[in-house]
Amino acid sequence: MAPAAALTPLPGARLDNALRRGRLSIFRPVTGPHSPRAGRGIGVRLGCRSATTMKSTARFLVGGNWKCNGDRESIVRLVADLNSGDVPSDVEVVCAPPFVYLDQVSKALMPPYQVAAQNCWVGKGGAFTGEVSAEMLSDCGVGWVILGHSERRALCGEDSQFVGKKVAYALEQGLRVIACIGETLEQRESGEMFNVLEEQMGAIAENVSDWGPVVIAYEPVWAIGTGVVATPDQAQEVHAYLRKWVTEKVGAGVADSLRILYGGSVNDANCVELAGQEDIDGFLVGGASLKGAAFVKICNAQSAATVGA
Repeated sequence: MAPAAALTPLPGARLDNALRRGRLSIFRPVTGPHSPRAGRGIGVRLGCRSATTMKSTARFLVGGNWKCNGDRESIVRLVADLNSGDVPSDVEVVCAPPFVYLDQVSKALMPPYQVAAQNCWVGKGGAFTGEVSAEMLSDCGVGWVILGHSERRALCGEDSQFVGKKVAYALEQGLRVIACIGETLEQRESGEMFNVLEEQMGAIAENVSDWGPVVIAYEPVWAIGTGVVATPDQAQEVHAYLRKWVTEKVGAGVADSLRILYGGSVNDANCVELAGQEDIDGFLVGGASLKGAAFVKICNAQSAATVGA
């Protein structure tokens, strides 16, 4: 049998040129015993489901990470656009405004939308200037929190062990967690992608006993806000690998119910094709979540993908 095809990076100059031209697919499939996938037991070509992988049995989930954007006036307009949209009843939707607007959004945003915080502290509150504790979020009725986003890892120095501890504490306080993982372009280009993802997942798994309130968001750092989107096949490959990892390291039952979201320049133009991939259980959306009509369309991506199948 021929070896399974894998992704390796284009040579540096060609990669730079491809990025400048805005090409979406920046890696080429190759075969051979020395490919990054060789010996990992996946046994599948990029984008093809192995016998051990499948879409989660849980509800499709779409998260909107508003990051450090907006003012009171623009948020009023955004909330109005979201409230006027039609979201399928079988899709769970969570919006994460900046901390200072959590109360405003919580009061104005109607079901089925839920509200999340973009971060919380690693432990109980105290002399931690600028931080917000999980207890505070719970006290304000905020049920979700995003942890481990690549921007916090890179800009605030949060390593995987710290993120794992934050996940553990947030879960202890009754919050539901969207835990983010993802590789940089340099890590992917050097062939370290799977090692990086395993290290990030391992730190989370060490701190989780009940996976019910946990969602994993895979966001390739090189695709966040760049307009360079992982192709559906590239995203599917990583999602299948992550589900297989969970099957082997945590258990088949958890892998079956765990939702693994894709993030990284998801928008209303590419969401349907991404939603049709076998192991993508939803999205964590950045810039497009600030556009009401576009975000509502993304929330309908699973339905559209099913119709088009």
